[in-house]
Amino acid sequence: MVLTGAEIVVRCLQEEKVEYVFGYPGGAVLFLYDEIFKQDKFRHVLVRHEQAAVHAADGYARTTQNVGVALVTSGPGATNAVTGIATAYMDSIPLVIISGQVPTAAIGLDAFQEVDTVGITRPCVKHNFLVRDVRDIAVTLKKAFHIARSGRPGPVLVDIPKDVTAQRCEFAYPEQISIRSYSPTPQAEPEQIRKALQLLLAAKRPMIYTGGGVVLSNAAEKLTRLARLLGFPVTNTLMGLGGYPASDKQFVGMLGMHGTYEANMGMHYCDVLLAVGARFDDRVIGNTAHFAQEPRKIIHIDIDPSSISKRVKVDVPIVGDVGDVLDAMIAGLESGGRPNPELTSAWWRQVDEWRSRNSMVFKNSDEIIKPQFVVQKLWEVTGGEAFVATDVGQHQMWAAQYYGFDEPRRWVTSGGLGTMGFGLPAAMGAQLAHPDKPVACITGEGSIQMCIQELSTCKQYRLPIKIISLNNRYLGMVRQWQEIFHGNRYSESYMDSLPDFAKLAEAYGHVGLQITKPGDVEGALREAFARKNDLVFMDFQIDQTENVYPMIQGGKGLNEMILSSEDL
Repeated sequence: MVLTGAEIVVRCLQEEKVEYVFGYPGGAVLFLYDEIFKQDKFRHVLVRHEQAAVHAADGYARTTQNVGVALVTSGPGATNAVTGIATAYMDSIPLVIISGQVPTAAIGLDAFQEVDTVGITRPCVKHNFLVRDVRDIAVTLKKAFHIARSGRPGPVLVDIPKDVTAQRCEFAYPEQISIRSYSPTPQAEPEQIRKALQLLLAAKRPMIYTGGGVVLSNAAEKLTRLARLLGFPVTNTLMGLGGYPASDKQFVGMLGMHGTYEANMGMHYCDVLLAVGARFDDRVIGNTAHFAQEPRKIIHIDIDPSSISKRVKVDVPIVGDVGDVLDAMIAGLESGGRPNPELTSAWWRQVDEWRSRNSMVFKNSDEIIKPQFVVQKLWEVTGGEAFVATDVGQHQMWAAQYYGFDEPRRWVTSGGLGTMGFGLPAAMGAQLAHPDKPVACITGEGSIQMCIQELSTCKQYRLPIKIISLNNRYLGMVRQWQEIFHGNRYSESYMDSLPDFAKLAEAYGHVGLQITKPGDVEGALREAFARKNDLVFMDFQIDQTENVYPMIQGGKGLNEMILSSEDL
């Protein structure tokens, strides 16, 4: 079967059972778009900016077990996509990004809309390719999907010159692929698992610390089973939320910079720490030297060997797929004995004492809307069943703190890169993946304006997303730090000349609501979610002075928390 390069790309996507391609056309990819027009096995979603194409593919991938796909043109199309690619890279999200390139004869000659896409993206992809021969397209795309989804997932970029998409060759899509020196699924050593179980069974102050790797490896049920066999406290990172049920009595909340008092104190003072699919990043453990002052034994499970002992030296490294390792640990416990609850009884009393401080309490008001109250009501109205995408800032932390996730893949946020503008396009991807489920985008008046043009995409594809804008007229997290650490000098953090978001949403053809009174919050949310077929933009005018607590100042330790303004 002789096909053009463009036809081969489309056939490859069909072979991979791709449902959606998020993209934006341009000169270098016109042959590809011509072939997309001729087929109906996957759907193309026309975004309004290439950054949004990658974020939407990202949101689709996070809420499914599939690879997200984006298609952009050369030059600015590729550079606009870089923010989305870097976002996915930092959070280990499986994407394939196909970028157009100028014709091969023009590469390196500063042709119109030419950039070195492979060079620009090299630091923020798992791998990338420049395809110079039409005969290499099929095998390259097969490799791209394999690399993106296997091992520690990540984005893979395939750059294809325009003339290559017009050339012709025989098409055959490989059934299997083998890449020399790439072994993405190492088998954990049984001896390391045995050592880990010995430590866990002897622990008096144990802690289970889990991250996004649990969600990405679809191991949430296995983690829950292991945790209940052990009977130990469990904490999640921001990216790990939903990997363990938030409503479970063993769950002590999110840890880190804005984590609960009990989670951070437990993490700091435990004697045996089981880290599962987490990477000890700076937002989680703060100052590594301070963290190392308390003696503890650390067991670290991760599929990526480079993540182990990268920031914190561990005692029992276990390299392997999280799900496989948890299976082996469960089998070991079921056949070799359970922990003695008496060993950890004093520790649980201490954890419960920390928990009794109720570090997430806030002063509600009958006069002005508190953002935490909005998120709590959102959880009540949706029964905790919504897919929740966020942007980045104070609203992201309030969403993480007050919307309890009992299931994985319901929480969609930019954790590693912290990308404003992520929320709305990511919610689009989630809504397309789950057309019959409620999808909420929690955002702020700063973040939403970075990709607000995607309200047009939502109208075109009839995506009934519910947007909850916590509008305090400030770049809230910047203002909070300026208040606490910079003498109330609010340098360029006040958002002046804001639009009327309700009217702006209506201009895009959606429903817009402005809510100013606490008594109207629940009613607005119920009205919005009752409108199953409409995008509803809810502009909540919230307390401008509200800060995110608890918090840990950069460079401080986990036990040096600021619980409220009274601690300043």
